[in-house]
Amino acid sequence: MAYSEALQTLKTFVERIVLDPRYHDLLAVAKGARNGAVYGAKVRFPHALVMVLLFRPGTAREKLSLVLRATRTHARNLARFAFVYKLTCYVLKHHGATPGKEGRYDALVAGLLGGYLVFGGRSRHGRIPSVNQQIVVYVFARVVLALARLAVKPGVGLPVVSADRASATISHYAWPVFAAASWAMVMHLFRYHPDDLQPSLRSSMTYIYQQSDHWDSLRNFMWHNK
Repeated sequence: MAYSEALQTLKTFVERIVLDPRYHDLLAVAKGARNGAVYGAKVRFPHALVMVLLFRPGTAREKLSLVLRATRTHARNLARFAFVYKLTCYVLKHHGATPGKEGRYDALVAGLLGGYLVFGGRSRHGRIPSVNQQIVVYVFARVVLALARLAVKPGVGLPVVSADRASATISHYAWPVFAAASWAMVMHLFRYHPDDLQPSLRSSMTYIYQQSDHWDSLRNFMWHNK
């Protein structure tokens, strides 16, 4: 009974702290790191599991090790980035030019610092970690799409192209042109410069477009790849 009462007292004390508005911004740093780790694990584990089982050779133990390593890296780096980003925003907000007020470029500076510290490094062997590369390329693609939308957005976009008629025309035709150009370029690169493509993309394309050229029986024509 005494133990449960002490535990309840401790829980009440901790809950009082986490609900205190005075500590909100600082505690948000910790929760951001927590959410980054959880989201990274949820996203990476099923993806890594499928990709490793389908395309990586090795024993079950080796494959499980690869899956867990990729999951840990993704979760850890998203947690680290969230921590650096939110801590930097906290410092800039409370100790910047106008204490207590968020600056216009705080998010930009915090993202720049977090990106450099967490995703800008190389491994001990001088390589860019594949998980980091995938995350950064994923983010970059979405940044480019958002900037393209902003460029033609009436009222905030670039001159001429953001005018109502031009914006509507570009928005209508831009996606099919972008899709066609993207696939044209990736297929050309895969055909003549495959080593320069990201490894997981190259592996997927090899399976679909190269290994489909080879079979020696009905079994590996229809039911199995090899």
